[in-house]
Amino acid sequence: MTLFTDFGLAQPILKALAAEGYEKPTPIQAQTIPYAMEGRDVCGIAQTGTGKTAAFALPILHCLSQDPKPRQRKSARVLVLSPTRELSGQIADSFRAYGRNLKLTTTVVFGGVTISRQEKELAGGVDVLVATPGRLLDLVDRKSLTLRDIEILVLDEADQMLDLGFIHALKRIVTLLPKERQSLFFSATMPKTISTLADSFLRDPAHVAVTPVATTAERVEQSVIFVPTNRKQVLLETLLRDPSIDRVLVFTRTKHGADKVVRGLDKAGIVGAAIHGNKSQPQRERALAGFRDGSCRVLVATDIAARGIDVEGVTHVINYDLPNVPESYVHRIGRTARAGATGLAISFCNDEEKAYLKDIEKLTRLKVPVMPLPEGLPAAPAPSEHRGEPQRGRPAPHARGHQGHGQPRSADPNAEKGPKRRRRRGGKPGGGQPQGGHPAANQPRPAHGQKSAQGQRPQQGQRPAQAKSAPSRSDGRRGDGAQVAWLEKSPRRR
Repeated sequence: MTLFTDFGLAQPILKALAAEGYEKPTPIQAQTIPYAMEGRDVCGIAQTGTGKTAAFALPILHCLSQDPKPRQRKSARVLVLSPTRELSGQIADSFRAYGRNLKLTTTVVFGGVTISRQEKELAGGVDVLVATPGRLLDLVDRKSLTLRDIEILVLDEADQMLDLGFIHALKRIVTLLPKERQSLFFSATMPKTISTLADSFLRDPAHVAVTPVATTAERVEQSVIFVPTNRKQVLLETLLRDPSIDRVLVFTRTKHGADKVVRGLDKAGIVGAAIHGNKSQPQRERALAGFRDGSCRVLVATDIAARGIDVEGVTHVINYDLPNVPESYVHRIGRTARAGATGLAISFCNDEEKAYLKDIEKLTRLKVPVMPLPEGLPAAPAPSEHRGEPQRGRPAPHARGHQGHGQPRSADPNAEKGPKRRRRRGGKPGGGQPQGGHPAANQPRPAHGQKSAQGQRPQQGQRPAQAKSAPSRSDGRRGDGAQVAWLEKSPRRR
């Protein structure tokens, strides 16, 4: 089959496809639609960007149009489960676009917004419900939704569902669904854990697989720049001054890192926005809207957005931090190679990330070309701009919070506040100060000809002891570089 008209889809759906300018199906659509229209369960392996949403939305809309039924209160006929708010919204938009000429209703529910409005939308029943697992169960627990009338279930991005910690929610949801139903299951990868999950959802499924995850990288022109961590921000700002970089996605490993990059861009006069799990739904929607309409050409995201952002015209993807999971790299750079298009991906790699780069090259079976640092790249920011380094024009303390010769002082927040803060809290400044008193008043007077070392009397004929190293960074850092991606993955917040 080479055209959508060959599938036997209902005429109102074909009319909507023509309005969208779609004539030829993608490989995943060509394989999935016939099975789905027959009512068979389907297990599909395909990453985002291959037209997977239409692969299940078109046959579902066709089946609903051929078998109209009155809506049941607090219920739905079709349930589509999606891992993120952004992806859920895009799936719902696709159902509305393809079903614009049908008298069908589509509702999307996810966390981060008022649940009462969603309860009102579900009160009279809907035809298609797109949901994240956490909010779906919230509605079920509040008795605002029942799943007893679900006829078709779609589980999209199953591997990301597991990555985000939805496994227990999914196992509970499947017990609430009717046993007699059609199920369509999609995942970018199919390890044993995903295969086991699929077995619990599917009955005698038809298996379809297109474009193995590694081959997506072949359509993207890739390069890597080896750069120290403290020069990544300067390098990013230098690259973004190139006018050919029209619309760029920048990926960081942590939420705090994404916000920090955006603050740096703002200081450099470059408009950017961050999107990650700590942002409210209105903030995420505004950031995506600005990125789509071009008012914001730089969107900085964590991996939560790697599969949830479908924006046309992304010219570049920049990996500010390389991911520690090689499949995430492929999903990231796939944001700029949508529906068979080509794109450009540039990765920053410090010494610690070289192992991640090797894993990526092993997965993709491609050697990523090395790009030299741009000529005239400014030096690393002054020490005052980095937490935990002596500020310009202010001498580094010698014993207080100092970790040996020639090392910067600790990032301990108490150490940065100065003596007044330490006196008030009674803490010891970096390790030499006895607890429980004024840093000067409690110090014993040194013997004649001897020097005091932070209030400790030196032994006869012995040099003052070097101050102990400052407290661990863990009590001074606020998560930059320490948070791991899964910390933002709370099912109940989706």
